[in-house]
Amino acid sequence: MCITYFWIFLFFLVSHSLFSFLPLWSSLGEEWLKKDGCGNLRSRMIMKDFKEIRHRIEYVFLMGILLWVWMVSLKTALLAADILGFFVFSVLRIRRLVVMDNLKQAFPEKSQKELLGIARRTYQNFAKMIFEYMRFPIMKREDVLSLFSVKGIEHIDWALKQGKGGVLIAGHYGNWELMGAYLAQLGYPTYFLVGEQHNKLVDHMMNHYRIIMGIRIIHMGVAVRGVIKALRHNEFVALLSDQNGGPEGVFVDFFGRPASTPQGPAIFALKTGAPVLFSYPVRFPHGKQRIYCECLHFDHLHGVSPENVHEVTQAYTRLLEKAIRAHPDHWFWMHRRWKFSP
Repeated sequence: MCITYFWIFLFFLVSHSLFSFLPLWSSLGEEWLKKDGCGNLRSRMIMKDFKEIRHRIEYVFLMGILLWVWMVSLKTALLAADILGFFVFSVLRIRRLVVMDNLKQAFPEKSQKELLGIARRTYQNFAKMIFEYMRFPIMKREDVLSLFSVKGIEHIDWALKQGKGGVLIAGHYGNWELMGAYLAQLGYPTYFLVGEQHNKLVDHMMNHYRIIMGIRIIHMGVAVRGVIKALRHNEFVALLSDQNGGPEGVFVDFFGRPASTPQGPAIFALKTGAPVLFSYPVRFPHGKQRIYCECLHFDHLHGVSPENVHEVTQAYTRLLEKAIRAHPDHWFWMHRRWKFSP
């Protein structure tokens, strides 16, 4: 078993090192082309080849890890994820400074030791989420259903009875992918709004795995039309709305600091009258997970206005913060959430 873990770590370490150097090789190649007097067309063609090679190497390494994850039990995969998360946090230290800075800002009352513990477990939980996601192709319906229980399922049923679909808001919290798969396997018509990954091979694989689980896909390029169409067909659209919304986002309070947040979920709900649901999954030590679902009511709001968008966004952001405070190691602290200021 130790030898197996060694190979997993070797895959990760070599791939990380290789991926770190490939952009450098690409930059050096571009500089060489400029100095050699080559035209821009030739430079772009060679840079495109560098990018394609990098993406193929990434995909090959990913497939190597996938094969191992498929071969072992879920229990073994999660144990390996614990070790891998510890290794990435303690040795590779990828985005560790960002994580620690975010945690210090969010929990100024906690000691350094407490924050380090939360950070380490964050990496471990994220590794578990990835390994569980990788197992989608080999998971049967009963496997998915056996992993979860739900508190608040009646809110989802109520939303369906309204006939306007539902805006299902979640965060990068726990295993959000598996939560969506669970709802789809229960028979709830569930769409994911997804952006395109830089690596198209990986992007295709990720969406294929979602489709295997019964999740339907709306691509970001047709977001407005796709989301509104799904809601009008009384279907759920799951939106992750906890990352930086950029200068065009709406600023709401998040851990006592203004955070730019995407306006999309609020606009879709206000425009269509669809119920707004907030859901998040919690992982327990024995391997089971529980989904908590709440319904937010905005019957008093009419039309899309800056004030209404702010109220809706602040309401579900407040619920997200509450969930994070209860289980801080479940959230994706690697992201620069407070990148923009009002």
